[in-house]
Parts: sequence; structure tokens; C-alpha cells
Amino acid sequence: MSWLAKINLNVVINKLGSFRSAILLLLLIITCLFCGYRMGNFFHGYQIQTINQQKIRLDNLYEQQVQQVKQIHTLEVELEVERMANMRSQQLLTEIEKDHFKVKKELAFYEKVMAPEKQVDGVVIDDVTITPTGSLNHFRFQVVLVQQQARKRYARGSIELTFHGSLDNKPDQVSLLNVSSISKKDLAFSFKYFQIIEGEFTLSENFLPEKLVLTTVLDKTSWQEHRRVDQKYVWQDVIANNK
Repeated sequence: MSWLAKINLNVVINKLGSFRSAILLLLLIITCLFCGYRMGNFFHGYQIQTINQQKIRLDNLYEQQVQQVKQIHTLEVELEVERMANMRSQQLLTEIEKDHFKVKKELAFYEKVMAPEKQVDGVVIDDVTITPTGSLNHFRFQVVLVQQQARKRYARGSIELTFHGSLDNKPDQVSLLNVSSISKKDLAFSFKYFQIIEGEFTLSENFLPEKLVLTTVLDKTSWQEHRRVDQKYVWQDVIANNK
């Protein structure tokens, strides 16, 4: 900038004159303004181009984010569908297993009735169930009897239920007739294929049952011999069969 300091404006004005000096100054100002304008336009265009590029990049990033969010939501939906399908499959499998067990049980029951040649002659106890009720020490029982004779005639007789356990920490046993309002007539049976005997009973609060003895008594008739058969059940096993 030392060369500018050497310029003497008075000398320039004296040589060129006032009018020419003013024109020269005006041209310099116009030149400076034009150069500044062009440079400003250049940098402004560069900034606009840079902003547009950044905006396009930002839009691309937003679009990628939207696509990724959609993909995540799609995967979440597919995962939920798979989870629900898996749960449904497990439920169906459980239902099929239950139905299979039920069919097998029914098949075995009717096989006893309709195909007695596969079994021992006589009346058998197909099932014994004891169900606790909402009342303390109060239970319901159900006994299913099936006849297995090759020639079906009416099987006649009765059943007896005896509960074995402990009363006040001492061995004891009690008959169903003593803990219920059931009579011997209610425990009698007369059937050709099968019969269900059921009722209710209440055990003493101090009595702890351990075993159930179910006795089947066949009456003597012209086609049937007198027969008495005792079948023992563990109490917990009989109760567990109802769960």
C-alpha cells in the first residue's frame, strides 16, 4: 500500500484537470462497484448452490429415514403376526392333544361296551372321580360302571364306598352312608351297557382321607353269579384325576 501513499491527488488534478479527475474518480467507483457486484453474485450463487445441495442431501436422508421407519414397522408387524401365529399353533396343538386324549378315552370306553371279548367278563369300574366343592370337606363323587359280558343282560347289584384315613391322628375308616344322605337304594345299579352313579358327601373336619375303597357287589340272579370285588384308590390320585 506504499504506492498509494506516493500518489499526490493535487498533482493528478493539476495534470488532468478537475473535470477529467472527476470522471476518472467516477469510473474507478463504478469499476469497484461492478467488481464488488460480480463477486457478490458469484459468492451468492455459490451459497445458493451449496444450500440446494445440502437441501437435496437432507431430503435424501429424510427419505431414507422414512423408508427405514416403514421397514421397521413392517418387520414389527411381521414379528407380531409370527408371534400370534405361533401362539395360535400352540393353542391348536394343545386342543388337538386334548381332543386326541378325549377320543382315545371315549374309544376305550365304547370298546369295553361294544367289544367285550377283549375284556374279562363281568362289571368293571370304568372311572371314579371325586370333586371338591366350595364348602369345606364337602365333595361330589361319580362312578361309571361298564358291563363286559359277551351276551348283554342287565347287570344288577350295588356299590359301596369306604374312606380310609386318620381321625385325630389315629387310623379310621368311614362308610359313604354315614357321611351323606345317600341310601343303599341310591347306590344300586341295573344296566345293560353302562350306568353312572353319583352323589355328594361331607367328611369330618378332623378326618384326613388317604385311601378310597370301592366295592362292587353283584346280586345273584338266574343269569348272574354273586360276586363282590374291592378296588382300592389312593385319595390323592382320585382327586388329581379331576384336575
